Amino acid sequence: MKVLLIDRNHSILQSGLEKIGCVCEEDYTSTKQQIEEKISDYQGIVIRSRFNIDQQFLDKASNLKFIARVGAGLESIDVDYAEKRGIHLISAPEGNRNAVGEHALGMILALFNNLKKADLEIRQGKWLREANRGIELEGKTVGIIGYGNMGKAFAKKLKGFEVEVICYDIKEGVGDENCKQVTLEELQEKIDVLSLHTPFNELSYQMINSPVINAFKKPFYLINTARGSAVVTDDLVEALISKKILGACLDVLEYEKLSFENLFENDSFPEAFDYLIHAENVLLSPHIAGWTVESKVKLAQTIVDKIDALFFSRETTKTKSEFKKVTGIGGLFFKSDDPAKLKEWYKKYLDFNVDDWGSTFWWKDNNGKSACTQWSPFKRDTVYFSPSTKDFMFNYRVENLSALLNKLKVEGIPIIGEIEEFDYGKFGWILDLEGNKIELWEPKDVAFLS
Repeated sequence: MKVLLIDRNHSILQSGLEKIGCVCEEDYTSTKQQIEEKISDYQGIVIRSRFNIDQQFLDKASNLKFIARVGAGLESIDVDYAEKRGIHLISAPEGNRNAVGEHALGMILALFNNLKKADLEIRQGKWLREANRGIELEGKTVGIIGYGNMGKAFAKKLKGFEVEVICYDIKEGVGDENCKQVTLEELQEKIDVLSLHTPFNELSYQMINSPVINAFKKPFYLINTARGSAVVTDDLVEALISKKILGACLDVLEYEKLSFENLFENDSFPEAFDYLIHAENVLLSPHIAGWTVESKVKLAQTIVDKIDALFFSRETTKTKSEFKKVTGIGGLFFKSDDPAKLKEWYKKYLDFNVDDWGSTFWWKDNNGKSACTQWSPFKRDTVYFSPSTKDFMFNYRVENLSALLNKLKVEGIPIIGEIEEFDYGKFGWILDLEGNKIELWEPKDVAFLS
C-alpha cells in the first residue's frame, strides 16, 4: 500500500507504517493543486491540518482507501463524500485526550488561583496577597458538553477534587463512574464551571451564544479546549462584562485559521479579541491543549495501530484459523446496594483481597504468563452498564481489540462508544443479542504487578 505523508509528524508514524508493509512518500511543500495531480498514485494519505480535503481533491484520488488525520477531528475532510466513495476515515482522539484533560484542568486551576496575574505582578515588584486570594474547585459542579474521548479524560482528572461532574451529550448512555449524564436543562441549572469538548459540526458551531449563556441559572466559568467556532466571542465578552461568565479559559478561538497554525487571516484585531487579551479573568493558550511531547508520540502510534488493524491485521485474521476472539474472562461486574460493605463481607468471610475496584484474581495463561480477572461490585445507580439495563456486565479478555471490533462491526454487531486506552490495556464495548453490554479488554496485566 502506497501512502503519502503531507504533514510532518513523529518519526514513529512513518517507521511504523513501513514496518506493517506500507510504502511511504513525503511531500511537505507542494501546493494542494500539485498534490491533487499525483494523489491517484496513492492508496492512503496522512494529514494533520495543512489544507481541506474536499470533493475536488477526492475526485482526483481515484485509488484512495483511507485518509488518516493525526488529530482528534475530521472537520478538514468532506466526510460524507469520502464515505460515499468508500474511503475509510481515521482519526486519533485517543492519542491526545490525556493531554487535553490535563490542559483543561491546569487552565481552570491557574485561573481560580490567579497564577498568571500574580506571576506578572511579582515580576513587576508587586507583592499583593489579598488581591490574589483564589477560590477552590472542591465542592463545585463541573458541567461537560460533549462526553467523548476528551470529555471523559477531563472527568477522570477531576476525580480527586471532590467535585460533582455532570455532562450533556447528544448520544444516550455515555455517562460513567466519573460523570453523570443529564439533560441540557439540568446542566444549565446546576453548574459552576462549563467545559466544552465537542467536535466541529453543525450542532457545535456557535453553540455558546447569548441565549444559551443566559439560560444558565448561575454565573459560571467557561473552559474551551474544543474548537473556537463553538463560542461566539462577541457574546462571550458581553457575558464577561455583565459577569454572567466569571472567567474564561480559552485554548481555542473562533479567529483561528483552519490549519490552526495562525490566528488571523489578516492583521486586524477584532474588538472582542482586544478585550480578551487585556482581561485579568481570561486565560489564553494557542491551541495546544493536545500538543504535548507525549501526545505527539501517541497520536502517531494510534494512526499506525488503526491502519494496521483496518488493512493488515484484519487480513491476517481472515487467513489464520488460530486467531482467537475471546481468550478468557477479564471481569465480573455487578450492581450492589452497598459496594463497600459487600467487599468487606467477601474479605472477612471468603478472604478476598479487596481494593477500591474490588478484587483481582491471578492465574496463568496458555503461555505461562501471569494474567488476571477482576471482580467488581458497582453502585446501584451506576451508568457504566448503559445502555443495558441489566444488573451485571461481563468483561472478556481479547488479543487484538481493534481487529476484533472492526470484524464485529462488519458483521453488524452494535459497537458502543470508541476504544479507550489506559496503562492497563485497551477497552471496547458491544451489545449481545439480548441487549447485554459486554466489555472487551486487550489487557496489559503487567501494569497490575508494577
